[in-house]
Formats: sequence, structure tokens, C-alpha cells
Amino acid sequence: MSESRWRVRLRDLTLIIVGSAIFAVGVDCFEIPNGLAAGGITGLATVLYALAGAAGIYLPVGLQTIVMNVFLLMLVIKSGNRGYIVRTIIGVIACGLFTDALAPYLPVPGNGDLLLCALWGGVITGLGLGLVFRTGGNTGGTDIICQLMAKKFSMPIGTAMIILDGLVIAASAPVFSVENALYAAVAMYICGKVIDMVVDGPRSERAAYIISVKHAEIANAIMYDLNRGCTELQARGVWSGNDRPVLFCVLGRNQVPLLKEVVAEADPEAIVFISEVHEAFGEGFGNIAG
Repeated sequence: MSESRWRVRLRDLTLIIVGSAIFAVGVDCFEIPNGLAAGGITGLATVLYALAGAAGIYLPVGLQTIVMNVFLLMLVIKSGNRGYIVRTIIGVIACGLFTDALAPYLPVPGNGDLLLCALWGGVITGLGLGLVFRTGGNTGGTDIICQLMAKKFSMPIGTAMIILDGLVIAASAPVFSVENALYAAVAMYICGKVIDMVVDGPRSERAAYIISVKHAEIANAIMYDLNRGCTELQARGVWSGNDRPVLFCVLGRNQVPLLKEVVAEADPEAIVFISEVHEAFGEGFGNIAG
């Protein structure tokens, strides 16, 4: 096995362990102690933990998640991807063990402020899960179903989590309260958005499409004034039937005002579309190898 492959595996293992520990901190400090069952197997385990506690039975959340995930892991094993299977099993065990092992030693901040706990719980758990997801693995539970949904329906992983976890949150309302369930929904939403940001990047780039009779002049300014590459796409107006090039370029968010100035100076009648880009790789941007 090449040295570079070992480095990738070591990096993935580190991200899974660190991400699982961060996730456990968010759950133990902000969600479980305050009755915030923010979706997933962990949320379901939180509900069962509270019900068992009321009956005088200690039922650790982490241990529950490991046991529940045994069944869902069958879906992962059927995928046939050995690397994915190994990363997922490590994530499941690490999250479960960290959740139970860290709970006795972590403080419970927030003083019962459910909004504060929901905000920070969502941010911290989202950061932890995002690091795990960046490796292509997950922490089990509904994460497995979410990744399968994301792959099949081409939706962000965080969005899939919001859909499935909403069902768990609704089930938690009779156990804790409707107020707790609403704040758990806030935590779940923030967690999903943070996951998307960690996995997809901060979305700081913009893609611009420019239609103009002065396309050559604008393209020259983009390349030499903004120092960005530019691609000319061949297009035809349906109403006029005329051929007209469309300029396409990807640039940083802070360069958008400069692009507007360049286009406005060359052709005030130009048509410009600017959209958000999840990530950009290659010359002038990030390295696709990570």
C-alpha cells in the first residue's frame, strides 16, 4: 500500500475519532441533560433514557445507540464497500463510547436555557458529524439512511437529516414537552446546516454567466484585471435566433463587485447571472485532493 494511501486512512481515522468526540460533547453538555432529543438514533435513545430513568433504570444513551445500530449496519454491509463499512463501524462505536465515557466528566452549561442549549448543541454536534461525514463514513443510526437518501435523490446530507429527524422530535414531545420538542427542532436544523457547511465548504465562491455583445472586451477584463479564467459558451437566443456567446467564470465572493464594475463599464445592457458555488477546485482555488 502506498504511503499516500496510508496518510489518507490515518487522516480519515483521526477525523472520525475527533468528530465523534466533538459530537459526544455537544450531546452530553447541551442535549441529553436538557431533554433535547434532536433526532436520530441518539434522540430516540435520549427519549428511552428519560423513560427508563423515570422507572429507576439506568439506560446509557451511548450503549443504546451501539445496540440499535447493529441492525442498521446491515444496510452498510450490503453496500459491499469495505472502506465505507470500516469507517462506519468505527464511527458508531466511537460515538457510543465517547457519549457514555465523557458524560460523567463534562459540565452542563446553560442553566436550563433551552434556546442557548439548542443553539450550541446544534453547532457542536453538527461540527462533529460534519468531520465524520467528510471521510465518507458516518456515525450510524439515521445517518446511514440519510447518506443513502442523499446519494439516491441528490440532496444535501443535512437536508435529509432534517426530514428524518423531525419524526423523532415529534415523538419526543409527549415524553418531555412541546416546548422541548420545538427547541430540539432548532438544534436539529442548526446541526444540519453546520453539517452541510463542514462537508460542502463555506460556499465563498460565485459563478457568473454574462451575455453581452461586448463579450470579447469583458472576457479580456476578467482574465487580466480580475486574474480569473473565463470560458466562452456557444448559445442561441430562442426568440431572435441569433448566436451569441455566453461567458462563464468562477470567482471569489469579494470579486463580485469588481466584476459588476467591469461589465457595467463595457456594456450597461449586458445580462448577468450570479449564483452561489458549494466548492471550487483547481488553479486559483482549493486542491481537489483535500
